[in-house]
Amino acid sequence: MREHDIIIIGGGLAGSRAAVEIKRTNPNLDVAIVAKTHPIRSHSVAAQGGIAAVLKNVDPEDSWESHAFDTVKGSDYLADQDAVEILTKEAPNVIIDLEHMGVLFSRLEDGRIAQRAFGGHAHKRTCYAADKTGHAILHELVNNLRRYGVEIYDEWYVMQLIQEEGSAKGIVMYRIEDGAIEIVRAKAIMLATGGYGRVFNTTSNDYASTGDGLAMAAAAGIPLEDMEFVQFHPTGLYPVGVLISEAVRGEGAYLRNANGDRFMENYAPNQMELAPRDITSRAINLEIRAGRGVNSDGSAGGPFVHLDLRHMGKEKIMSRVPFCWEEAHRLVGVDAVHEPMPVRPTAHYSMGGIPVNTDGRVRLSADSLTEGLFAAGECACVSVHGGNRLGSNSLLECVVYGRRVGAAIARYVENRKLPQLDAAPYFNAATQRVKDLFDRTSGIRIAQLRQEFQDCMTEYCGVFRTEATMQEGLAKIQQLKAKYDRIYLDDKGDCWNTELIEAIELQSLMVVGEMILASAINRKESRGAHSREDYPQRDDANFLKHTLAYYSAAGIDVNWMPVVIDRFEPKERKY
Repeated sequence: MREHDIIIIGGGLAGSRAAVEIKRTNPNLDVAIVAKTHPIRSHSVAAQGGIAAVLKNVDPEDSWESHAFDTVKGSDYLADQDAVEILTKEAPNVIIDLEHMGVLFSRLEDGRIAQRAFGGHAHKRTCYAADKTGHAILHELVNNLRRYGVEIYDEWYVMQLIQEEGSAKGIVMYRIEDGAIEIVRAKAIMLATGGYGRVFNTTSNDYASTGDGLAMAAAAGIPLEDMEFVQFHPTGLYPVGVLISEAVRGEGAYLRNANGDRFMENYAPNQMELAPRDITSRAINLEIRAGRGVNSDGSAGGPFVHLDLRHMGKEKIMSRVPFCWEEAHRLVGVDAVHEPMPVRPTAHYSMGGIPVNTDGRVRLSADSLTEGLFAAGECACVSVHGGNRLGSNSLLECVVYGRRVGAAIARYVENRKLPQLDAAPYFNAATQRVKDLFDRTSGIRIAQLRQEFQDCMTEYCGVFRTEATMQEGLAKIQQLKAKYDRIYLDDKGDCWNTELIEAIELQSLMVVGEMILASAINRKESRGAHSREDYPQRDDANFLKHTLAYYSAAGIDVNWMPVVIDRFEPKERKY
């Protein structure tokens, strides 16, 4: 059995920033990051548009209170306002800290960090590195992991969180290179496993975003918070689903329907293309439904709308959003300097996740905490995003709460001993789980079952939802779950068996997908990204509260938790 003072599962922005902060706080602590990819290949590297902070470099009228209000309003008043205050107050300092680490932000003429407009923000406060901001930040953080001597287990897959009597004690991990299974114990464990966009068939997320951390937590009896709130980004490149950053609209691009109209003036006349993402995604879907979508030959009635950059000019496109131009050119053969990009909404971001307090301690219920278990980043729900996240607040959450939770963990383990742990039963169970998958010689293929599941989630729990469709989807998910025991693997080897990893990931996706649907059925209102056609209005009297969903083989139980409202009273959300 291996041991470390602290284990962080996930090597993206939140996990890496936490590791750096732990070592800054106490260099003597033994910190390990376990990641199923190399940290540089974490999905954080794909974040494009920017990171919000009130630096006042472009807009001297900005304030943290304005950033906080925009965030709470954008969340449809479901964000916890104490957590939002921390997020927005600490934002400028974390940006300066990143700059000192060596992050290459884009600059103004006078050398200060450049800032651009972003959807739902009242001021130009989004710092950026062209349209590769996550890439720029993550590379510097990973360099700092080496500098501080953090041990990295890259390409190890965590199969199980070991939790006994409400206390996290360790993990079971599988080395993809050679099939070795190891039990590791620690004084504290942090989950930083990212999002779960692969629950849907069209997503901007990478193939590794399968909700493993959430499924592990749910299996250990931990509830998941606000799972019904999944953000569909308005501009996924059609038909591949790859993200075309909000930065493109921040720099002045237009959304047009088949008639050539800038249709956002009918949905958000003040903010236009820079309305919050939930509003813009619904607008695009409504245009397509009404027959004003575009076909590949330019005629009406098609499945996408146009994102038009042509008026911006080649120089601006190539200097401000070069990666987005490159993606469209490489993947669908569109030269955005001369022709519009085909876009439609794509599953993008998870507002819900593992419930935590503002120090990242994982909750067992609305009023009790686990011991030894922390979480931050997209897999967690401290609820700074509520029902809908504003663009450029996700990188900010990872860095602010990564830093904060790292410091909290360093304090937490000061006088904590390594836990007592019998490794044998966990090792035997993991070995048997792998053996069971290898022993099957016939049945159905992983790809087929996964596609059926992702299609089911997209069809029955997409941008628009109703009770009838979601109940139908839940019934279908039960049928698909029953098929899981019939999947078989061609690859029975222990060397780089990615098929085995995909089989375990599929189980995670099924747990997470079922919890999204069950939570969505229970929230009988429309709020933020959760849009119900049978309950089209927001209902503060009955649903201004967080969902807490508990998983079991018998079914999912849903409880509730109050929202922290200490600054901004809920009111109608208009743009």
